Amino acid sequence: MKALSKLQMWTTPLWLVLMLGPVVYLLIGKPDVVSEWLDYTGTQGYGGVSLAVIMLGAGVTLSLMGQIGEQIDYLRFMPAKTEENKRVWWVSMLAAGPGWVILGAAKQMIGALIAFYLLTKLPDSAATEPVRQFVSVFSDMVPTWAALTLAVILVVISQIKINVTNAYSGSLAWTNAFTRITRYYPGRLVFVVFNVGLALALMESDMFAVLNKILGFYSNCAIAWVVVVATDIVVNKYLLELSPKKPEYRRGLLYAVNPVGTVSFVLAAGLAIAAYFGWLGAFLSSYSPLIAVVVAAVMTPLMCVLTQGRYYLRETDDGIATPRFMANGTPSDEQLLCASCDASFERPDVLYSKQRASIVCSLCRAVEPLAQ
Repeated sequence: MKALSKLQMWTTPLWLVLMLGPVVYLLIGKPDVVSEWLDYTGTQGYGGVSLAVIMLGAGVTLSLMGQIGEQIDYLRFMPAKTEENKRVWWVSMLAAGPGWVILGAAKQMIGALIAFYLLTKLPDSAATEPVRQFVSVFSDMVPTWAALTLAVILVVISQIKINVTNAYSGSLAWTNAFTRITRYYPGRLVFVVFNVGLALALMESDMFAVLNKILGFYSNCAIAWVVVVATDIVVNKYLLELSPKKPEYRRGLLYAVNPVGTVSFVLAAGLAIAAYFGWLGAFLSSYSPLIAVVVAAVMTPLMCVLTQGRYYLRETDDGIATPRFMANGTPSDEQLLCASCDASFERPDVLYSKQRASIVCSLCRAVEPLAQ
């Protein structure tokens, strides 16, 4: 995470200049382009407002909701909220968490504006391809060779910033799921290679040519997942009080599958995908994102009530006397040695193992037999 943070910090200034430079040029040098863009009715000359068309577009846009969940990789390093820092804490949490969608929306608007500008110059061009978009504007600002160079640099930096983080987050997700279900840990490197290999396979199969369809399909899964998590936090934790208030991530204390989230997600995503492909009728095909939202919001508390919250935690006591958190809520930084892998971990990352009659890390406990 330190390396990722440094990568993001050092590449962001150049990325911002290359990203915003063309937009500033258009706003100053061609101010009419914004009003023309807002009045644009598409290549088919479609006019008016259609809720179905809006929802089809929203389905693609909402696929980015999954990125909000990935922000937890950064948010989990935030200090505990106290009376002294609560204002800054909330601003930071909202900006780096759900507030990410504001930046995402701004980037999408920039892409749409530049795509429109490219269409006005080259009607038959591939206006949705980022490198072509920025080459078109850069070429009005600098010589062609420099425009191409700047556009390539921008795309390469963007891909590095995105894919390095995704390789980390994806490998972490695969590792957690695989280890909890199989109780076997093959190593993070296996899932880094798997995740990157999957991404390369999709890229080489020309995924970009059908990107809208892929994002429209995937958004149903992303929406279902985020709404399940959000509903569990708001309703199950604080209204029904059946879900543990403190999030638990140590694999040894968790069930491999919690039907509250699993059933709710599968049903919400499954029905939304069925609607997306028209299996529930032509009318509902445009409204699959709404189906994912409604089903996830209803099923999550329903499953929690039916199971009475029994499958959130396999155990509630980690078996260690010293507290996980200090008085102000900050996780304890006490270093404890894992008796299995001989590595040191902070107090929140360890628990007691009956099998070894000693302290072990979360991962080593996860691969022990369930009876232990």
